[in-house]
Amino acid sequence: MADYGHDLQFGYFLIPDNSDPAALLDLGGRLDELGYDLIGIQDHPYQRRYFDTMALIAMLLAQTERVRIFPDVANLPLRLPTMLAKEAATLDQLSGGRFELGLGAGAFWDAIAAMGGPVRTPGEAIGALEEAIAIVRAMWSGGRGLRHDGEIYRVIGAQPGPAPAHDMSIWLGVLGPRALRLTGRAADGWVPSMSYLSPIESLDRQAIIDDAARAAGRAPAAVRRIYNINGSFADSASAPFSGGDREVIGTVEHWVSALTTLATEYGFGSFILWTDPTPENLRLFIDEVAPAVRERVAAVRAGR
Repeated sequence: MADYGHDLQFGYFLIPDNSDPAALLDLGGRLDELGYDLIGIQDHPYQRRYFDTMALIAMLLAQTERVRIFPDVANLPLRLPTMLAKEAATLDQLSGGRFELGLGAGAFWDAIAAMGGPVRTPGEAIGALEEAIAIVRAMWSGGRGLRHDGEIYRVIGAQPGPAPAHDMSIWLGVLGPRALRLTGRAADGWVPSMSYLSPIESLDRQAIIDDAARAAGRAPAAVRRIYNINGSFADSASAPFSGGDREVIGTVEHWVSALTTLATEYGFGSFILWTDPTPENLRLFIDEVAPAVRERVAAVRAGR
């Protein structure tokens, strides 16, 4: 069990559905007005029912004032790291430092190939992710004449810039041991989803990240843990929250208890809600769940 002491953040997992553009933009505006800390947007460019995630993020950042937005997570095989670095820094500059970069190694390879992208083995995908992190950071460094001659990417004399407006984080959405070790030594955050990885299953992965961070001379707390959580509000909970659960369903009190446990026993500091975006659901999470979780987590930490 772990608690990395991170400040708590509460966000929403927004689906880039293109069926109602006005409603989608309105949802982003409501999340900002309600006081959400983060909006995470999945990136599946081959999905015909979805808008392009980076273009959507640009629109949402332009019409919001406070909320931070990140791709949850960016599809690296279809986005060159040099261009991704420039997109990320541009969005961050134009929004006053409200963009974070989530990165994924790729999945659904047939769909990626159908769009002209590469089909990579698991080893190649993680190798590409590691090279991409180095390239992105170099593109943000303000140096001159970037060169990278890797197994996957070649960059010959590219001119870095612009730099982000703030010390931008790179969060990885990965699950395998090699990728988790990469997270520990080179990334700023880890973004798993509860639907794929239960809290109890996350502990072994957390340990891999922590060991890799220490081996690289970093504190494990240098890696923020961001959890995509699917669920819903209900009049009652069928059972107390369990580390084996893959969703949260229940009352506000049930949600408060679940997220407090996830923060103080499983190390998660950012919670990205995936549920039906009704006005009541959005209000309950940010107005009732979030402040109660902050209060209880503070009490647990003070008691320790």
